[in-house]
Amino acid sequence: MGNKEVFETGSDKIKRAVLVGARCARENQDDFDTGMEELRGLTKACDIEPVFTVTQNLSSEDAATYIGSGKIDEIRGVIEMYDIDTAIFNNTLSPSQLGNLSKALNVEVIDRTGLILIIFAERARTREARLQVDYAQLKYMLPRLVGLRANLSRQGGTGGSLSNKGSGEKQIELDRRKIEKEMAVLRRELAEVEKTRQLQRNRRSTAGIPLVALVGYTNAGKSTLMNKLIDTCGVDAGQKVFVQDMLFATLDTTVRKLETTGGRTFLLSDTVGFINDLPTDLVNAFHSTLEEALYADLIVEVVDSSDQNHAMHSLVTARTLSQLGAGGIPRITVMNKAEKLDYIKVPEVRDDKIYISAKSGDGISELIGMIEKKLNERLIPCSLKVPYDRSGIESQLRSTSQVLSVSYEEDGIVIKAYLPPEVHARYLEYIE
Repeated sequence: MGNKEVFETGSDKIKRAVLVGARCARENQDDFDTGMEELRGLTKACDIEPVFTVTQNLSSEDAATYIGSGKIDEIRGVIEMYDIDTAIFNNTLSPSQLGNLSKALNVEVIDRTGLILIIFAERARTREARLQVDYAQLKYMLPRLVGLRANLSRQGGTGGSLSNKGSGEKQIELDRRKIEKEMAVLRRELAEVEKTRQLQRNRRSTAGIPLVALVGYTNAGKSTLMNKLIDTCGVDAGQKVFVQDMLFATLDTTVRKLETTGGRTFLLSDTVGFINDLPTDLVNAFHSTLEEALYADLIVEVVDSSDQNHAMHSLVTARTLSQLGAGGIPRITVMNKAEKLDYIKVPEVRDDKIYISAKSGDGISELIGMIEKKLNERLIPCSLKVPYDRSGIESQLRSTSQVLSVSYEEDGIVIKAYLPPEVHARYLEYIE
C-alpha cells in the first residue's frame, strides 16, 4: 500500500522522505491513521519533504527488518523513483533493525523516536533543555552505534545526517565508553540544574504565590494562550514566548507573573507539549521540567477543539499527568480554537470547561475569572491582628493573598483576608 504526498517546497536542498508505517493486528485502524498523520507533521517540522507513504498490515514484526524483505523491495523502488534520501518509520526500530534497514535501503533510516529527538535537539534553547536532549540522544544512540554509523555513511560522511543533529557528528564516532562517560557528565550537570530548579520552587512556595501550569497536546495553542494572558494581565512587559504553528514549536518551560484586575497574583508556567507515544527516554529526560505541573496549584489543560482527534489528545494528556503524579490537581479544560466550530458560540462555559479563541482573545476574560475562582477555592478566610512593629506583614499579605479589608486599630493592624494554606500556616500567631 502506498500513496504520494502533496507537499510543495521552493528549496532544492530540502530532504525528501518516504514515510513507512506497519500496523500490527492489535492496533486500531483509526489510531494507526492518526499516528501516520502525526508522522507527517513531525516530518514537516524537521523541514523534510514527505513525498510518499508506504503502509503495511503485519501479524507480527520481522526480527531483522520489522517489515520483511517484500516490503523492503517496494520501498527501495519508491526511493529510486522519487529520488528519496531518507526513510522515516512510524515504528520504534531495534538497533539491529535500524542497521539492517539502512544497509538494505541505502538511505538514512530514522524511526519515530529518532525523529522526535531531532526536533527536540533543534528546538532546545535553554541550558537545561539542551542538557536534557543531549542526554536522551546519547541514551538513544548507545545501543544503535552501528546503525547510526551506517546512516552517516549513506550521507558520504558529511554532517548532513539527521540522526546526527544537535549532538554533533563526532558523537556518532564515539565508542561506547566515551558515550557512557559523557552521559555520566550530563547526569551530574542535570542534577545541579535540578537543585537550582528545586530552590526556585521552594522560593515560590515560601512567597505564597500560586502556580498555574498550562499543559496539553503539542500544537494545541498553549504558547498563544500564554501570550494572550500576558497581554491581558502580565506584570512584566516584553515577556512573551515564541509561537509557531507546528509540532513542538517550544520546548523550554517559561514562568511569568500575572495579576488579575481583582488583585489576584499568580505564576503561569508553560510546559513542553505532549504527544502519543512520547519516547520514554524523553519523558525521563524532561521529568524535572514536566514536574512544574506536579507542583502546580491549578492545571489548565489546553485542547485544540477543532482537531478531530482532540478526545484522544486529552486522554494522552491525562495519562501523562497521571504518570507524573499530577492527576489529582484541580483542573480547568480550555477548548481552544473554538472559533473554527460551527456549533459553539465563543466563549461558552460548561462547569470547569471553557471554549475560547486564544488567537482572537475571545473568552480570555472569562478564563481569567475561572482561574481566579479556582485559586480562591483553596484559600482560608481569616482575620489577623498584626502589631505595628510587624507592619511589613501587611504588604506581604497583599502580594500573596486576597486582602478584603485593613483597619488600623489602637492595638494593631486588623487584616481580613483569604490566605493560601502555606501563608496561613506562617502567620498562625496573628490569627484572631
